[in-house]
Amino acid sequence: MLGIRRRQLLAMTAATAAVSGLGIAQASAQDRKSVMRYVTPNQVNTLDPVMLTATQESTALSVNIYDRLLIFDKTQKDGYGVFDFNKINGELAESYTVSPDGLVMTFKLRQNAKFHDGSPVTADDVKWSLERAVSGNTMSKAQMETGSVTAETKFEVVDAHTFRMTLAKADRLALANLATIYAPIYNSKLAQKNATADDPWAGKWLQANTAGSGAYTVERYVPGQQVVLKRNEDWVSGKKPAFEQVILQTVPDASTRGNLIEKGDADLTLAVQTADFDSLEKSGKAKVQAIPMPTAFTALVFNTKMAPFDNKLVRQAIAAAMPYDDLIRGVVNGRGGKLYGASWTKEPTSFAFPQALPNKLDLDLAKKKLSDAGFPNGFETTLSYGADRAELADLAAPLIQEALGKIGIKIRIEKMPAPQFAEAVTQKSKPLTFQQSLAYFPSTEYFFRVFLSGPSRWNFSSWANADVDATLPKLRYEADQAKFEAESKRLIGLMAEEEPMVLLWQPTLNIAMSQTLKGFTLWYHRSADFRELSRA
Repeated sequence: MLGIRRRQLLAMTAATAAVSGLGIAQASAQDRKSVMRYVTPNQVNTLDPVMLTATQESTALSVNIYDRLLIFDKTQKDGYGVFDFNKINGELAESYTVSPDGLVMTFKLRQNAKFHDGSPVTADDVKWSLERAVSGNTMSKAQMETGSVTAETKFEVVDAHTFRMTLAKADRLALANLATIYAPIYNSKLAQKNATADDPWAGKWLQANTAGSGAYTVERYVPGQQVVLKRNEDWVSGKKPAFEQVILQTVPDASTRGNLIEKGDADLTLAVQTADFDSLEKSGKAKVQAIPMPTAFTALVFNTKMAPFDNKLVRQAIAAAMPYDDLIRGVVNGRGGKLYGASWTKEPTSFAFPQALPNKLDLDLAKKKLSDAGFPNGFETTLSYGADRAELADLAAPLIQEALGKIGIKIRIEKMPAPQFAEAVTQKSKPLTFQQSLAYFPSTEYFFRVFLSGPSRWNFSSWANADVDATLPKLRYEADQAKFEAESKRLIGLMAEEEPMVLLWQPTLNIAMSQTLKGFTLWYHRSADFRELSRA
């Protein structure tokens, strides 16, 4: 039966080649029950989830193929799930303990957990996998360092099913990092069989092969086009998935993805563009939902090392001139959380971030601030953005241009090819940019560390505040929750005062799915976890 279904699926993918190279067509009623189809604009370019050049889709796919020691819990909200950063459960770990000083973490592995080749998951595999994460030339290394899990961390095999990790310094994000897509557990014996002297971590072999224990195995992989997953009937790290097979198909055109959902030829697509979302919502042939992303932001970003944006008053003036409501209505049709209009002035009541700042449209205040800064007649500058943000920026940039014109600032709009813009962001060579990004963790300290301090590429504004820079290295290790919250609020107040970027709105993840699909959860990686989806 499985062979017949596989032939049906492969025939299905060839039936409408005009769609995306391999295509998607209708399937039998039996296939509709047991097979889920996910269409995405993104490509899976490798099966090694932490390869330096892995796409976001490649990395996120690994939650279905690989297990980790831990997994974030989730809560239900408005018909969908949202990951809970503050509650971490075991995945491969049946249980875990943390010493009172936060330095020693001990994990008891599930004794019946097996890799896809049938071999048992052991503490040796965990040790090898985490050593690969902190020592190999992968994306894992930088991410794990955010939780102080580094090459200096002591990894210890206590027995076949007990693993111990000892940190040099207790870090609030150590456990959280073990629950991310950057800490997959590999079948170390299988990987090592395919390693070489030049490639001791088997990176080349893992690009086209898997060594996991997750809920799905890879049945078919065509790089950049399609992945077909088969349910792992021996998976023990969670509830057995509802779907026997999952087809991930790359379909670049947004309207085509929407049409496939409407016709019932696909079940789920993410990152639906505003116009397509409106059309799908109006048709009623698909379920659509705009889910706020708690760690995401859209912002007008100043280069604080470049005149005139090195002047705080100029930044404050522009923040007071922003047409906030017009932007959120005109660009995303009102879908998104407001990151402006807060009632507090000096310090927020919440320590969460991003959150609404006390900015609002006030042209009189904007003109006064600009005059006080020494620019009573305004100035000229350029607003730059990448073509990959064109859906938003093509609408936002003219509104910003018009608004700043009212206080004498003349804006030239520069739309750049995505690679060139990325290079400009890295070099910090543009005075004013339109950005949208997010942090993995909803932690104020983590957000500031990534986006608002140091020489990092992601510190888009190149903001350097001595108080912030002195506080962050201490805050990540602060064990007293009350002190952590108080210091987080103080940092947010400093950022609101100095305005290195004008926060505009919190983006939503716009999803469309078939009427029969249920169980979607918004995870930190902003992609689909097929393990949780089912058909009504």
